[in-house]
Amino acid sequence: MADLKQIARQIFHETLAAIDIPAATQRKLWRDGTVLYCGDELAVELRGLSHVCVIAIGKAAHAMVDGLMPVIPREMKVGGVVSAPTVPENRVAELRYFVGGHPIPNLDSWRAAEAILDELRGCDEKTLVFFLLSGGGSALVELPLDPEQTLEDVQGLYSVLVTCGAPIADLGKVRRHLSAVKGGRLAVAAGRATKITLAVSDVPKRQEVALASGPTIPDPTTIEDAMDVLAKYNLRGRLPRAVSRWVDGGKMTETPKSGDAAFLDAHFSLLLGTDDLFHPAHRAAECRGFVTCCDNSTDDWPAREAAEYLLEQLEGLRTAQPGRRVAVIADGEVSSPVTGTGVGGRNSAFVLACVEKIAGRGVCVFSAGTDGIDGNSFAAGAVADGETLGRARELSMDMDEYFQASDAHTFFARLGDAIITGPTGNNLRDLRILLAE
Repeated sequence: MADLKQIARQIFHETLAAIDIPAATQRKLWRDGTVLYCGDELAVELRGLSHVCVIAIGKAAHAMVDGLMPVIPREMKVGGVVSAPTVPENRVAELRYFVGGHPIPNLDSWRAAEAILDELRGCDEKTLVFFLLSGGGSALVELPLDPEQTLEDVQGLYSVLVTCGAPIADLGKVRRHLSAVKGGRLAVAAGRATKITLAVSDVPKRQEVALASGPTIPDPTTIEDAMDVLAKYNLRGRLPRAVSRWVDGGKMTETPKSGDAAFLDAHFSLLLGTDDLFHPAHRAAECRGFVTCCDNSTDDWPAREAAEYLLEQLEGLRTAQPGRRVAVIADGEVSSPVTGTGVGGRNSAFVLACVEKIAGRGVCVFSAGTDGIDGNSFAAGAVADGETLGRARELSMDMDEYFQASDAHTFFARLGDAIITGPTGNNLRDLRILLAE
């Protein structure tokens, strides 16, 4: 069974290696003389433009900038802002860089938002703006609509939101209606410029408004939707006082909608998404002799329910393929509300929820974030097999106590089964790998 854990790690690392963000950017963008093409949808004549503005937000920001810059003619004036959770290996001299906070905004998140709005104020019909968006962008760039709210208020709001167990779609409804840089407001700030948004998505298909809380596209949700989320998860009484006062005072303003003039010359294009995660993982598993199926039906499910369902899928596949190694590959984000003060995130919580169910069986369960970060831990996730429960009991470790304390990372770290990659520079959702022999 130790072999299965190693195979799962190998599948994950091969999947990460197959995700080439600069190459994907240059497959989408190319130039023929002075005409820049964005896929088959758009052609932009660069002659006559005053400058190119680059706004890169998210965990893949540096890689996306690396892919974009060779496409822009060297003689063109370039400016812009980059906010990512890490410092870049290669800086572009014309861009301003910020190391934003995630999952809680920090001072650089605030300063990056101010810098972006300042940069966009200088844009007009002779400007081409590239918005490069990827996962984590909501926290990496943030500024409240209410000028009286402080960074501490914003941090308190985010702490409430990220620990309440709500899916990302619901969190976005609130964020977009409280923020000066979300829900289409950056497109509005860019005025009459030509706007191209390129996205490396960590959200479900057709929910692109949730990526970085949709700063450049029309918001289909309303103030009423945001208020419903606050009520559904009993958040009103937990909000920072300044945020609560603003919400209760009816000062929330509606986000830009599809008829707004800011979206007339705005274009959104997906660079990488769910399929770009599934395909290399599927290939890596099958190359090792596993009959493999992909399943994306557990997105936003509670961790325990997702564990039970995916293990049932694995057992069904093993029954249908007697004598064969089998694998189930799943993506998306499971829900794991914070109920304690421990260390960990949804990936390690999912694996912990599987430990007792796979005890004594030739089964391995792996779950990790493709960004290399799981919750408040420094790990990407965890891996377990049929021997994990026995090993934990030998150390007098109670699985349920760790789960209730939201301390799944500590559980697996003690066993040497935490998955540690460091920041990966991308974020194509979480990847779960279930193997059986």
